[in-house]
Amino acid sequence: MAKRLLGIMPIIALTTVGLLAGVVCYTRPPAGRDIYVRLLEEDNSSTPQQVHISVVGDDKMRISWITDEETPANVYYGSSPGKYTNSATGTTSSYRYVTYHSGQIHDVVIGPLKPNTVYYYRLGSSNNGREYSFKTTPAQFPINLAVVGDLGQTEWTQATLQHISNSNYDMLLLPGDLSYADLIQTLWDSFGRLVEPLASQRPWMVTQGNHEVEKIPLIHTTPFTAYNARWRMPFEESGSTSNLYYSFNVAGVHVIMLGSYTDFDPTSDQYNWLQSDLAKVDRTKTPWLVVLIHAPWYNSNEAHQGEIESIGMKEYMEGLVYRYRVDVVFAGHVHAYERFTRVYQNKANNCGPMYINIGDGGNREGLARNYIDPKPAISVFREASFGHGQLQVLNATHARWSWYRNDDNANVSSDSIWFTTLSNSPACRA
Repeated sequence: MAKRLLGIMPIIALTTVGLLAGVVCYTRPPAGRDIYVRLLEEDNSSTPQQVHISVVGDDKMRISWITDEETPANVYYGSSPGKYTNSATGTTSSYRYVTYHSGQIHDVVIGPLKPNTVYYYRLGSSNNGREYSFKTTPAQFPINLAVVGDLGQTEWTQATLQHISNSNYDMLLLPGDLSYADLIQTLWDSFGRLVEPLASQRPWMVTQGNHEVEKIPLIHTTPFTAYNARWRMPFEESGSTSNLYYSFNVAGVHVIMLGSYTDFDPTSDQYNWLQSDLAKVDRTKTPWLVVLIHAPWYNSNEAHQGEIESIGMKEYMEGLVYRYRVDVVFAGHVHAYERFTRVYQNKANNCGPMYINIGDGGNREGLARNYIDPKPAISVFREASFGHGQLQVLNATHARWSWYRNDDNANVSSDSIWFTTLSNSPACRA
């Protein structure tokens, strides 16, 4: 990671973050500065950059990268360094956003691949000077899923990524708000370079947040232009018609990524797709069921109260999520950490999902420091600090959730809980 970060430039100082009174007795240091990651001096217009990978089906991987000029969309790969026994060719695209014209965006799906195996690969041509590597996910338990939302591009983001990099994770799940480009398209390029050291080695599975919409009335009316072009997810494989919502299996976990900023009422494609997808889940094969959204359905922070993306989506979809016994729902949007007990219709319910808000990745807007008092009974732990979480699914029945504050040693969790899947609960079998 250090090599890529040589190009980081501090830009704007953020406001100082103080102590969140009444929540945790803990003195928080000042927030970090914005950073911008440039190309390295030795890179040229044909150098692959912004490399990231994502799973496709049970045994394939999508490799995505950008070059400034047209180059072949080829991936050469093998299980030994420098020995590429396989190759694949994909597609190249680009997009325009007002006066910005993106680089050449390459997407190549490779496989079939063996599980839990390190592969080495080169992009464009087999004699390209830079070799990358990634590790495929395991085919069975245990599996470790890193979870972080609202990343952005600050010194706090850098600290979050370093903590994740130091952990033994298999896949990263991101519930929206990636780059915080907010119309400035070059910030998408910077973000791609910032996360490349991690995202080129482990699959990153993402969904969108409000900062990915990027609509400008009358000037650019198509939402999610950059997000859909740069971060293509395996939506077709799950029967979805949109890159904004999809699902996939990893080991014994079925993960559903939903879109808070596209239609979600009972007449929408997303609602009907979700209903169909949930009905197809075989809990004997994937006993764990996890959902990611951006706008949280449960939230005792003062930030983002009363938004339609939260209350409307909850009104329409909470019944489905409860009926099919989803184990945990992760959300972002609120720039703080909060874990709720198992909940349904605003009350503790042993057959409802556990709700976790993890929008504390390091974004430039700073922390949401004010919580509603008194704390609701269903809120178990809440703290306004930057960090990330890890869901360690040990087997078909037990998992451990841990949240790591950035200012602590990465090996010491600030909040953790062991829990069991609802598919193994006789009292909760639908």
